Amino acid sequence: MTTTQTLNIGILGASGYTGADLVRLLATHPNAAIRVLTANQHAGKPMRAVYPHLATLDLPELVTWEEAEWSALDVVFCALPHGTTQAIVAQMPRHLTVIDLSADFRLRDPETYALWYGQPHQAMDLQERAVYGLTELNRPALQGAQLVACPGCYPTAVLLALQPLLAAGSVDPGELIVDAKSGATGAGRKTTQGLLFAEVGEGAHPYGVGRHRHAPEMEQELAAAAGTEVRLSFTPHLLPMNRGELVSCYVRLSDGTTAEDLRTILAKEYDGEPFVHVLPEGESPATRNVRGSNMAVIGVFADRVPGRAIVIAAIDNLVKGSSGQAIQNMNLVTGLEEATGLMQQPLFP
Repeated sequence: MTTTQTLNIGILGASGYTGADLVRLLATHPNAAIRVLTANQHAGKPMRAVYPHLATLDLPELVTWEEAEWSALDVVFCALPHGTTQAIVAQMPRHLTVIDLSADFRLRDPETYALWYGQPHQAMDLQERAVYGLTELNRPALQGAQLVACPGCYPTAVLLALQPLLAAGSVDPGELIVDAKSGATGAGRKTTQGLLFAEVGEGAHPYGVGRHRHAPEMEQELAAAAGTEVRLSFTPHLLPMNRGELVSCYVRLSDGTTAEDLRTILAKEYDGEPFVHVLPEGESPATRNVRGSNMAVIGVFADRVPGRAIVIAAIDNLVKGSSGQAIQNMNLVTGLEEATGLMQQPLFP
């Protein structure tokens, strides 16, 4: 594809936070034209009625997914809730490039999917074609893919921090602990008591303790990198902020390996990457420094306990953890420059 060509875009689930961020980012993408926006609960409304901050954009009216004109599209982003995407994608024309932001095609084992998402997989023929979309670490497989399963926000941060280390054999795959924290948008745009301001503000609390759905996704990808079974203890926490995600990964070093070796491995892995940056010794990642951007920053620290290290990563959960990474994948699979439309600098303060 040449840089002068235009991709006709559809967004399923445009009324969610990830759908809105897809619109925000694609609005300035030089090769993207948004033609279809679906939101079944808001069908018939203009996008500005759901998200006033997008009022100045020339956007199509929201429709139900059943009303969408697929034949005129090149790429469809699916920003629907988990468990709903498989059946819809199965009905789409095969010429479409599908970028899925849900978990419906991330887990390769159908039994694991059914266990963690409470229903049988509805499109195993499509699952066999799906490519896991952690762009920096899966480029060869992604090139030319027609169905991309974008990682979850927590897996994005954790895998960027740990996958190269496991591939290098520099940390113990049987002893991985991740303490993760996310802004409230990670739970989606829905009216839930636990997401009310009075419930979230001025406090922090864990959720999904010992049973979060992203854990098997992370173990799947980390095991593939390590070449052996991986055991991960993962606990996420909700913080009183809108955007942002911070993961602290506690690892046991392999014999003869130092924390500085880990930094060297990560720096080599991400050398020249536009969106992933390894910080110098002593600098710590912070969510405020990636807010609104497709950036990921990683810091490495020696633990006071001999033989252990701490690897910390920060991303914006709605951008690098979702919509931005989805556009990055679109660019890659359609032959565009990978960073196109994504070089916005972080918002600060």
